[in-house]
Amino acid sequence: MAFLKRELYRQVRGPEITHEDRSFLAFDTDTKSLYVEREVAHLETGIGGTVEFQTATMDIADYLTLGGQTTGHRELWRLLRALFKEDSDVTGSSRDT
Repeated sequence: MAFLKRELYRQVRGPEITHEDRSFLAFDTDTKSLYVEREVAHLETGIGGTVEFQTATMDIADYLTLGGQTTGHRELWRLLRALFKEDSDVTGSSRDT
């Protein structure tokens, strides 16, 4: 299974990487699925510390309607605009001929 990923957002909090939240635009080349993948890692430092790691996938529309306009939202919108701008330029020029 091959995946193409582009990072949309990364946030790291804590004096020593204690919490990391990352979002990616992901494309599964086998199933031809395009979606957003979110990874959250939490590390409790100290003796007997624990590590929690969660990964969730969601539809692009669901991600865009998820609480607020984060850096990840803005990056995804930028990518979508660039993609459709290129497509409309090609479509527009083919209509002119």
